[in-house]
Amino acid sequence: MAERRSTPPKGTRKADRSSALSDESAAAAERPASERAIPERHSSGSNLGERPSGSGIPSAPPSIPPSMFDLDHHDAVTLKGIAGSPGVAVGPALVLGDLRASFVRRHVHTAQIPQELDRVQQGVETAKNTLRAVDSRMPKAMREASAILEAYQMMLSDPTLHDLISTKIRKEKKCAEWAVSEASEEIVAMFGPREPGDRDAYISERRHDVEFVCDRLLRALVGEETHHAVRLDEPMIVVARDLSPADTASMVREPALAFVTCVGTRTSHTSIMARALEIPCVVGVSDALEQIRTGDILVVDGLTGQVFVHPTDQSIRDARQRSEQHLAFARRLLSARHKPAVTADGVSLALKANVELPAEAILAVDHGAQGIGLYRTEFLYIDRTTQPGEDEQYEVYRAIVEAVSPQPVTLRTFDIGGDKFASTFQMPAEMNPALGLRAVRLALKQPEVFLTQLRAMVRASAHGDVRIMVPMVSSVHEMREVKRLIVQAREQVRARGQAFEEHIPLGMMIEVPAAAIMADVFAREAEFFSLGTNDLVQYALAIDRGSESLAAQASPFDPAILRMIKFVTDAGKNRGIPVSLCGAMASDPLAACLLVGLGLRELSMEAAAIPEIKEAVRRLNVPEAEAIAEQALACDSADAVEELLARELAPRLIDLLAGIAEDVTLARSSAPPPPDDS
Repeated sequence: MAERRSTPPKGTRKADRSSALSDESAAAAERPASERAIPERHSSGSNLGERPSGSGIPSAPPSIPPSMFDLDHHDAVTLKGIAGSPGVAVGPALVLGDLRASFVRRHVHTAQIPQELDRVQQGVETAKNTLRAVDSRMPKAMREASAILEAYQMMLSDPTLHDLISTKIRKEKKCAEWAVSEASEEIVAMFGPREPGDRDAYISERRHDVEFVCDRLLRALVGEETHHAVRLDEPMIVVARDLSPADTASMVREPALAFVTCVGTRTSHTSIMARALEIPCVVGVSDALEQIRTGDILVVDGLTGQVFVHPTDQSIRDARQRSEQHLAFARRLLSARHKPAVTADGVSLALKANVELPAEAILAVDHGAQGIGLYRTEFLYIDRTTQPGEDEQYEVYRAIVEAVSPQPVTLRTFDIGGDKFASTFQMPAEMNPALGLRAVRLALKQPEVFLTQLRAMVRASAHGDVRIMVPMVSSVHEMREVKRLIVQAREQVRARGQAFEEHIPLGMMIEVPAAAIMADVFAREAEFFSLGTNDLVQYALAIDRGSESLAAQASPFDPAILRMIKFVTDAGKNRGIPVSLCGAMASDPLAACLLVGLGLRELSMEAAAIPEIKEAVRRLNVPEAEAIAEQALACDSADAVEELLARELAPRLIDLLAGIAEDVTLARSSAPPPPDDS
């Protein structure tokens, strides 16, 4: 079977950013590993750039280590993950989240040893002062906790701990952070190996005490007492256990070259946001925090899902060549972005964009989108202390509608719950949030909050073609309740004398099996359907969409998923209502061709994938796609479907599947000529 690239190529903004390092980083990457030096501002492990005055965040760590003069030689390491967003990036790492991975492990000169020992003493006093400050704010009733804090202060002066740290600095010439980290690990090891379900509570607590005390000392050394948003003062590759939507959104204006996370899949929100921001991304790299340190030179290959740590000079050259090929490929596609989305036999398709940030609406138009097929409004609610008001939401929706007018905009009501948590909703603790109070269920439980959003959407309809879509619908009753609330919201807006469009199409997402099976019934309640295959795969196959171990089995090519898509498409056609698909499946060239054969004529995806999918569908005709779809529906496994698609379509889509500009003469010779643009 031909290798299928699981992510679409992007536009030039990402490719330019991922291939171009700052002069400093590029020079460092070109030097042999033994000669590379990380800029001094990173040697403390802090990821702070310059801060505006009055921000409350120090512009530099309180304890500055001396400049690094030597690093141990490192062998090249290859880490394997999941290709979350395409592109190839080369640059230094910035590790977030895990304090022990956020500093550079460096040796010091003999003359610098006294300074490192002084830094440890300063760190101890800083950590003690922090604990005293916490203790002073402790209520009198919590005397037990106060005693624990006093014990921690004593542990910070423990001779065993200080002897170990001193030995590592004096004899092994390790920096203070490195010495504290290793001393902590050695003391914890004295309590014996960790076992699953340790039954000795005392031993477990003592391990925790040592780790806590050393963590406080490390924080004092690297200056990470304040949690803050990520700020980069030069192009770097961000490495973390995971990145929230707010984390990635906050880096829109930061020079992030790529993302690497320990968890996640192709359909997790880190991948979705990375593709939206056009930044290379590899997710599901389980050992990333163990293998990568801040300042390490990395190659992140978002086409193959590989991360190279301490790459050789040849690996760096190869990566830059692949980056240039991907850039050329993306530019070629982007140059044809405004050509019509038409199959080889002249059947028109509507390719729209999924967006999460208002700024993406303009990017969508630039990539040839024929409107917004999905605006995820829940990102207005996440990572904030208060819920957005009606006026705030209205201004955001209006800006998006005006940016793409006269093309349509589909606003999805908030999908809070599951893997998208908003503290302002005070969600109940649940064993399985994905099956709990989320999306439309939550909206109907809090109708006043829901009405606030609906009024903002109704008001935005005065500025262009607006449609409203409801997520996670599983019963007819839910759709009828939403329709009742929209009527109420419309009357409230009318009573104020505010402008709005009298008829706003109301649709629903098909993303649970109950909705797919009842599609013929729902077609009498909704004015349009949108298939959300990311969640449909999760619920139909009973596989958590965030599971790395089961990611290969969570395939949208599973015949069960294809049969549901076909049933929903036919139900919409029989009732005369439009059916679109807005899952990650739409941005896969092979899948897009299959979806055309299943009867879909509207697809919504990350904006930067539109030129690629437009090119893919222009290379086949509808009868051919329908014949392939009929064979796929008769397959008994996802693997069989993928083999079928590779055999029938891969030769003509080889350049799109590889994601790089190579010799595609064979592919072009086997593809039918595109339709006349006129």
